[in-house]
Amino acid sequence: MSVNLNALKQYQSVDLRATVETASPHKLISMLLDGALGALAKAKGSIERESIEERTQHLNKASEIVVGLKGSLDLEQGGEVAANLDALYDYMLRSIMSANSQNDADKVQEVMNLMLEIKQGWAEMPNEIQIGEK
Repeated sequence: MSVNLNALKQYQSVDLRATVETASPHKLISMLLDGALGALAKAKGSIERESIEERTQHLNKASEIVVGLKGSLDLEQGGEVAANLDALYDYMLRSIMSANSQNDADKVQEVMNLMLEIKQGWAEMPNEIQIGEK
């Protein structure tokens, strides 16, 4: 019995939509971080396979997610932490563009390492701060 791939994709899309609609702001940022890491990992694999089209597609997706993360920052209330993240996201975007134009897997790995640090810090945020979000 073969599985209808379109039906599977639709199911996954509905499942993701339901997750997004019910997720806390903290969970949504976690999902974006995971999405960026996944896109970067796929881009790195595409570079290793010398697949320029896939590399560009995955790096563009990672860039879009980083732009979304940057846009979610509250620079007024976030203080120094938000300002530092804003600068880091700018650096990541420049690095992603550089990795794409230079076909540079090491540059992609550098961005992945930075994203992993952010993800770890985000995951370690105390529960009372997570719950206290709007």
